[in-house]
Amino acid sequence: MAPTYDIERLLLALPSTRLVAGVDEVGRGAWAGPVTVCAVVTDLSEPPAGLTDSKQLTAKRREGLVGELEAWAAGVGFGEASHTEVDELGMTEALRRAARRALESLPVRPDAVILDGSHDYIGRPWPVRLEVKADAASVSVAAASVLAKVRRDAYMATIGHDDYGFAENAGYPSPVHQEALARLGPTEHHRLSWSYLDDLPRWRHLKRHRDPLAFEGQASLFG
Repeated sequence: MAPTYDIERLLLALPSTRLVAGVDEVGRGAWAGPVTVCAVVTDLSEPPAGLTDSKQLTAKRREGLVGELEAWAAGVGFGEASHTEVDELGMTEALRRAARRALESLPVRPDAVILDGSHDYIGRPWPVRLEVKADAASVSVAAASVLAKVRRDAYMATIGHDDYGFAENAGYPSPVHQEALARLGPTEHHRLSWSYLDDLPRWRHLKRHRDPLAFEGQASLFG
């Protein structure tokens, strides 16, 4: 099924809501590179043909949609958190910062946010509507999923380290990536607090440790 504006219209029916943004992220499960978040605001006009969850589209089709989506959307914002921020702050706080950067870079401030998933990592003061699989159900979130994916993939293809296959796997643990890690160790783009290093005795000494309560355990204090 193609995404619709049903969730957007539900929120726009509230007296306090005049503008809704769809938000999605990419890179959460990667072993290297940043986490990227995109926020999209639309005017409820007909979206580009074929728009759906980015995971259901080929790389060529996603890339072909970018120009159409940017011309069609009323506003697009991006935010990123680096691999260093992921290591230092944990994924929840890194996602929060990336999402807020994306929302704050929009040309207009939304009154409500549709967030893909079951965990509100954005927090106050943004009014968030959680929706599992919103990237397949909501037009604005589907658009955000495509734009975030293309942007991050393009970045990962530019950082070199061909032995790791970043241009193909975008930092996710493909067999090529895992083999290169075992042989060559992590690059300057890798997340060094992640558990994959526990399985690499030769490189285990490089693992970074952080206080799990520093941000993850106190998320509500930073809402």
